[in-house]
Amino acid sequence: MVGAAYNPVGLCEAGLPDGSSTLCPRPRVLVLRSDGPNDQAALCPVDADIVRADSVSRALGLLQRERFDGIYADTRGLALIEQAGVLLRADRILELLADGVVVVDTDLHIVWANPQFEKWCGGPIAGKPFYTALGSPEILGPDYSPFHTALSHGPISTCLRAPNGRYVQFHVTPVRSENDKVSHYIGVGRDVTEERQQQQKLDAIHRAGAELAALDPSELQKLNADERIDLLKSNILRYAHEILHYDVIELRLLDTLTGRLEPLITEGLTEEASRRILYPQARGNGVTGFVAATGKSYLCPDTANDPLYLEGAAGAKSSLTVPLIYHDKVIGTFNVESPQPHAFVEQDQQFLEIFCREIANAIHTLDLLVAEKRCTTNQSVEAISREVALPVDEILQAAAALMGRYIGHDPEMAERLQTVLTNARAIKDCIQRVGESMVPNRPADAPAEPRLERLRGLRILVVDNDERVRRSAHHLLARWGCVVETARDGKEACVMARLGTYDLMLADIRLPDMNGFEVYCGLREAQPDVPVVLMSGYGYDATHSIVKARQNGLQAVLYKPFRVDQILDTLERITARGCAQPKEPVAVAAPV
Repeated sequence: MVGAAYNPVGLCEAGLPDGSSTLCPRPRVLVLRSDGPNDQAALCPVDADIVRADSVSRALGLLQRERFDGIYADTRGLALIEQAGVLLRADRILELLADGVVVVDTDLHIVWANPQFEKWCGGPIAGKPFYTALGSPEILGPDYSPFHTALSHGPISTCLRAPNGRYVQFHVTPVRSENDKVSHYIGVGRDVTEERQQQQKLDAIHRAGAELAALDPSELQKLNADERIDLLKSNILRYAHEILHYDVIELRLLDTLTGRLEPLITEGLTEEASRRILYPQARGNGVTGFVAATGKSYLCPDTANDPLYLEGAAGAKSSLTVPLIYHDKVIGTFNVESPQPHAFVEQDQQFLEIFCREIANAIHTLDLLVAEKRCTTNQSVEAISREVALPVDEILQAAAALMGRYIGHDPEMAERLQTVLTNARAIKDCIQRVGESMVPNRPADAPAEPRLERLRGLRILVVDNDERVRRSAHHLLARWGCVVETARDGKEACVMARLGTYDLMLADIRLPDMNGFEVYCGLREAQPDVPVVLMSGYGYDATHSIVKARQNGLQAVLYKPFRVDQILDTLERITARGCAQPKEPVAVAAPV
């Protein structure tokens, strides 16, 4: 018989140290033969315990599980030779494969494993229970009994976490014999530790983002603007340290009023860098200005050879700067630095960009909460002011009328009435000041409209017999920061004009005691340098008040019902003219 034999321990007599000899125990020989007789002499010409394997794969399995003293192969069988060649090539591939491959029998004992899988288990594992070899890993799912599921449903995939922290995505495929019974399982595992850690980091960043501005409404009420900013800064620093492991952090926000990138956080920066004035410009403002101008992240691997870099942290060798973007608009920048060159990679940039999106959302959320509080406070102040406005005006009107009688006749009474006038006006001023102190600061990206700012503080006298008009004047003009006082008729208006100081006076042409021209002349006589605007409903002006007043310097007419934009334009034009010579009057409509 042509064959090949392998004798690891010797199939002959063994020599003893004293020169004598003894027979070796009956050896076990693995015979690899696919066909032919089963008698021992035909299988192997050696006196031994014969174990037959009819395939190379079967032989490999037996060699891993059991001990043999020799191997006998019939080299005349071409099929066996081909199998051996294929298996040798496959074995070489499996040795080089980065994935772990394991063959498990139906009792979940390992029949064979490639080097990568054995490396995960710390050494040879043939014959060991599968889960014991891996150190009793935690099964994370989605399937929590992969071999049982594979037995009944076919290939299955699940995730395992070993005690050393390694995550393995494990695929189990059942192998069936000719009678359709599962003879063993093939498992393929891929080390997904890095992917899992990245996902955990992403999840932590998203959780941190949700918590950055997670303020309970009751908690928000207790915090002023500076305290809210301090809370946000504290949360950003904590998460940047704990999740991203950064020690040098610079966060700047764009101030739309000044155009500067104002520092909010300067952790680990030099004093010079913290005070540095930067603008969102691509040149002359370092990496931070470039990022703010372009809206693109910038990774600086070597600060010594980067023309854009301006020193931030002492001894920094590399930096990473990303923009804070909300709704495609750059609102700031976030910069981190390291004393090591090439300390940041593309993955760090991706994580920081995600974190900065969360920061931008948190800043926007806080601005919304502040805006909501500002709106609520404004509404409360306006409601209070609206309710007290007319009663206070009546006090002013009565005090002014009495004062007109006592001036020159009873100085003491006139002085007391002047005190009443002063205190009545102080009531409205106090309400306004308290309201302004309660309103949170306006965010930098939401400056007040300049045209409304020019009206703030204007003292305006409104004369109209209709209470609805007087109440509307308070509601509308006070919203723009004007100080409004009202009178019901021409006589009251003229007295108040003589005893008070106004920047603008509005008077209806149909008053109970005077026509439009008469009240116009009375108000101009009381305060010659103050513009007077007449108000009229659409209809015939029987006394021709507007025509006469225009001939005497009337600058503007407001037609009722009013429109907000037109009354605003009229007030702007009148106040812009100041004490200039009268021009052609402007006749526009305006709101109440």
